Amino acid sequence: MNIARLNMCHSTREWHRNAIQAIRRLNEEKGFCISVMIDTAGSGFPMLDHGSSSSIKTEDGSLWLFTSQKLKGSPFTIQVSAEGFSEGILVGDELVIDGGMATFEVVEKIENDLHCRCTNPGLLLPQAKLSLWRNGNLVTWNTTLQALKGKCISTQDWKDIDFGIAEGVDFVSISFVNDASDIKRLKGYLSSRSVEFTGVLAKIESLKSLEHLQDIIEASDGIIIARGDLGVQVSLEEIPAIQLRITQLCRQLNKPVIVASQLLESMVEYPIPTRAEVADVSEAVRQYADGLMLSGESAIGSFAEKALSVMKIASEQMESSNRRELCQSFIYQPLLAESSVGKIAEQICKSAVEMANNLGVDAIFVYTKRGQMASLLSRNRPNPPIFAFTDDAGARKAMTLLWGVFPLEIHFSDDLEFNFEEITRRLKVRGCLKLGDLILVVCDSDVGGFNVLPLFRSIQIRAIV
Repeated sequence: MNIARLNMCHSTREWHRNAIQAIRRLNEEKGFCISVMIDTAGSGFPMLDHGSSSSIKTEDGSLWLFTSQKLKGSPFTIQVSAEGFSEGILVGDELVIDGGMATFEVVEKIENDLHCRCTNPGLLLPQAKLSLWRNGNLVTWNTTLQALKGKCISTQDWKDIDFGIAEGVDFVSISFVNDASDIKRLKGYLSSRSVEFTGVLAKIESLKSLEHLQDIIEASDGIIIARGDLGVQVSLEEIPAIQLRITQLCRQLNKPVIVASQLLESMVEYPIPTRAEVADVSEAVRQYADGLMLSGESAIGSFAEKALSVMKIASEQMESSNRRELCQSFIYQPLLAESSVGKIAEQICKSAVEMANNLGVDAIFVYTKRGQMASLLSRNRPNPPIFAFTDDAGARKAMTLLWGVFPLEIHFSDDLEFNFEEITRRLKVRGCLKLGDLILVVCDSDVGGFNVLPLFRSIQIRAIV
């Protein structure tokens, strides 16, 4: 586990604060480097509350009341978060839960309440999302939510972001991003608060975000492909191609990408996933996504640890296959930098990865101040693991999202040999290295005892003795 995602739709501030403190204690006591991400609610869909802390099943033909009134605990009653949510809804319309987990047909409308019949039984998760369909087409809500159109960061989101800043979280993910201006606005706000290493991730889950995809990716520090909500707005058969398009574009632009939603959905209830779900996880790994995100499987599921174990085993198996394929064909990525210094850094990292693969080295060391060189190495997806060393705790946390990178914090000495010996000693103790291992060392400017000019970053090959 690299990042703990806290969904601000759920639980209380006190619960989130306690979770953050627990993660930090584990980082200190166990030597972990688990970053913390808060996920804002956004203003895309109304939220539902059925009064239970766990999922409940619906039955075909059962009758339910959808209301904005607080009737918590009443059987067959669902409270909708938005006032006036039923405006414009007609008898015969369909209410779809979480992109198809369950479907209800509106059979009667009494003032602001809807009486509905379940036509597609399934699971109702706590704080599920509601979408409206008419004659097979998605309908925009004609409610107070319409006033939020164009605003992906709500008033409540800003309060949650302030909470995250106060707690020193490492990432903020923004839901229902419409265009790059949403990301730039939040980044400007973080800058005004002197928040340096809090990354901004954009969740791609709407048609508007797909229309401005490249601009959003370029403006953000990473992307989350929220396939569940995206599947509400586009046909299901389009999702695999969209996922591939986003992962490839993110890699070209050197931005981390997380594949999320329903990866092991059946493990919310069952201890064994379907074979199709394992294949889905493996395909995301084959596409070189930087991260895979569990949601309900770990948040409310009965087999959270097992789900994580399945994810790990399936990922490692596919990564081994990827390495064999990569040995046969090394894929260069186009240069992104405009300055000479940036182009040199990119070319060095490309050459370093090709050298590491051809020589069969056991690990890549990179000494980096802010993580940029580690990012460029990761972009080229080398066979050996990348151990990134920095003297900045914030930079270390930021690197947890990078593919194949294991970030470690270390105090840099001016003595190159001391740095190398201290690092190798720590990694041998952890079982990451052994005598005789071959290491490729890459250094950013003026760190790790290299003291090189920015235009002359260094590559070395060392052996563990």
